[in-house]
Amino acid sequence: MTPKPVLPAETRIGHVHLKVADLDRALAFYQGILGFEITQRYGTQAVFLSAGGYHHHIGLNTWESKGGHPPAPGTTGLYHTAILFPDRASLGAALKRIVAADWPLEGASDHGVSEAIYLRDPDGNGVELYRDRPEAEWPRDAAGTLSMTTMRLDLHALLAEAA
Repeated sequence: MTPKPVLPAETRIGHVHLKVADLDRALAFYQGILGFEITQRYGTQAVFLSAGGYHHHIGLNTWESKGGHPPAPGTTGLYHTAILFPDRASLGAALKRIVAADWPLEGASDHGVSEAIYLRDPDGNGVELYRDRPEAEWPRDAAGTLSMTTMRLDLHALLAEAA
């Protein structure tokens, strides 16, 4: 029996690249509300965005999708992109910008290991904004197995911690 491959623990997902219908509309969300910065533009068809000067965390393009429509419910595709914030205050600040923009939330959960806010971008792509708790605080059962939960996240308390 051939052993299953195991990736190095340092392996990370470097970026997500999304097909969008309208580049300016997508930029208004990812740059204008979430706060990503443009690192490079390719004319009117593509833009790369990052946090902290990385070459890019998110790519947006209209190469195959200009004027397109989101996939219909019940079809396969991207469930959501998860954007990890460094701390609770930064996640609270993002929530504050979302509320100020009157952008609708789809949900907000405390998973024990993390706190997450769920919404959709202008093209219907799922977006999770979250922060991880320190691993020492992760809930575990009596055997020490990770025991994630889905409980209501107190958004008012999160807003109170906004940076």
